[in-house]
Amino acid sequence: MDTQTPLFRLDASAGDIHGENEKLRALGPAVRVRLPGGVPAWVITRHDLLRELLADPRTAKDPAHWSAWRAGEVPEGWPLISVVTNRGMTTADGEEHRRLRDLVTQAFTARRVAAMRPRVEAITLRLLDALAERGGDAVDLRRHFAYPLPMAVIGDLLGVPEERFDEFRTLSASLTSSVTTPDETIATQRRLHALLGDLVAERRARPGEDLTSRLIAVRDDGDRLSEPELIGTLILVLVAGHGTTLNLITNATAALLTHPEQRAAVTTGRRPWDAVVEETLRWDSPVAHFPLRYALDDIPVGTVVIPRGEAILASYAAAGRDPGRFGADAAEFDIARPRPKHLSFGHGPHYCLGAALARLEAGIALPALFRRFPHLELAVPRADLVPLPSFVSNSVQALPVTLYGG
Repeated sequence: MDTQTPLFRLDASAGDIHGENEKLRALGPAVRVRLPGGVPAWVITRHDLLRELLADPRTAKDPAHWSAWRAGEVPEGWPLISVVTNRGMTTADGEEHRRLRDLVTQAFTARRVAAMRPRVEAITLRLLDALAERGGDAVDLRRHFAYPLPMAVIGDLLGVPEERFDEFRTLSASLTSSVTTPDETIATQRRLHALLGDLVAERRARPGEDLTSRLIAVRDDGDRLSEPELIGTLILVLVAGHGTTLNLITNATAALLTHPEQRAAVTTGRRPWDAVVEETLRWDSPVAHFPLRYALDDIPVGTVVIPRGEAILASYAAAGRDPGRFGADAAEFDIARPRPKHLSFGHGPHYCLGAALARLEAGIALPALFRRFPHLELAVPRADLVPLPSFVSNSVQALPVTLYGG
């Protein structure tokens, strides 16, 4: 690879994720890009190639394999440093990854997820009642519905006190932002670790039936889990457990509010709600570019070679609109599309453990929302919705709606 070739600079503020992906796709199946701080990486723009790479044993998740990291070329306070160095299953490989994943898997079995349905339905009803009390004024649906639902569910799972929810939400958003300053990045790391350290201390003193207490029992009963891995696993479950579902519900609602024919098809029962969920996952993936994987060897991808030691972004949003996989209308939202086999929850050993829970929450929240507020409308033009400043977390900062529009 000619390292003197100018790199495509990803927009750190993520002002137009899908437009940028179209430009990347035109450049080829694998494009070398520059991340904030001048950090180089590769973006895979094709669905089939990305699917192969996600299961390729020639890639790893441990940053010890990242040449730029080993060489000290990643700036201190780099915005995504916590995401790529967090001690948990998303930065582990092989047996270490299986050990960490197995400790959490039982919380997300089909039986456990199905058992959560009554709780999800109850939270949804409570949130809709609270929205109804706001009357006809515009309300931020992301802040007051799409966020508190998955946060309450994951908070229950982990045993997080409700009074801490908003602080965890703010820290999670900072953690996945690609425009944070070094000082903010470092402060977020410290505060998040401190809060979870407090949670662990409280659960050690007063254990419950939550996942945190179960992980502490494993930690204190042998050598299957270190203290950094305990905290890292809690960070992962907390951030991923509510952030992706928050974006999914937000993005699906925005899609239906801007596609009236498809909204009518699903609200009248002509199309199923799970088609909305799956098409949203494909068309407007809650995660745009997931960092990072590292090449363990020189890996040919299409017409280029990713050199050993270089970083790779799993570009779910790009893959979701790949015309080579989804046809010439891949950029169109269409719930009548044959069920898309998207990659928005990953593929291979690192497939998202919480996929079934996210689908359950969205599958309950969306029909309940549109039943309760059949005249729901955007309160601003679609073009005025402001994207999240992150090329990792893909959604809008707010979703202002009028509950009783029309």
